[in-house]
Amino acid sequence: MMIKHVNAYDRAIRSLQQDIMEMGIKVNEALSMAMDGLKNQNECRCQQVIEMDDVIDDMDYDIEEKALELISLQQPMADDLRVLASALRIIKELERIGDYAVNIAEISIKLKEKGEYFKPLVDIPKMAELAQAMVTKSLEAFTEKNTARAREVNTDDEEVDSLFEALYDELIDFMKQDSSFVDQASYLSLVARYLERIGDHAVNIAEMTIYMVTGERRPFDRTHKE
Repeated sequence: MMIKHVNAYDRAIRSLQQDIMEMGIKVNEALSMAMDGLKNQNECRCQQVIEMDDVIDDMDYDIEEKALELISLQQPMADDLRVLASALRIIKELERIGDYAVNIAEISIKLKEKGEYFKPLVDIPKMAELAQAMVTKSLEAFTEKNTARAREVNTDDEEVDSLFEALYDELIDFMKQDSSFVDQASYLSLVARYLERIGDHAVNIAEMTIYMVTGERRPFDRTHKE
């Protein structure tokens, strides 16, 4: 049996991929905490999300430095260069998702000041669950170099988009029915928009995975997106 030796460069690439997975886990943790803060009107949880943003930003900077160092010192071949280029793009997508978690936490604090919700939160938590699953799947596809799994993320995004459109229309109807609902409904529609955007960022990660493996750019037809 032939043993494949793993050199320091290969180990560095694998370490970089693991760092990205850990960043993704932290980002999803922030989103879970933000949603907990929203659903339970828990300001403490929301403040934790805001404070966690610095940790996520630091992870972004550290991974970026490692990737740039590998590019500058190792002069990688085309395949490895696509891995590193994809990594640089993916951490920016994750950092932006972390920013959206902070946005949701900040809105949740404002909503708490408005009192109890005028309707139970059902679709927004469902959107969050789907978006988080998309982030996880896209990162697993990246580490496994699994293009089929990456393409599933684009299909998953259609459900998030459909939920957003239905919820947005519903919230507009509530605002038309009763002006006292306007503030809450406006904030909730922003949360829904942020979750819809998180799904888009997960799709971007999946696109970079396909590019990394195949060299194909923009593999998804997204002309329907803004």
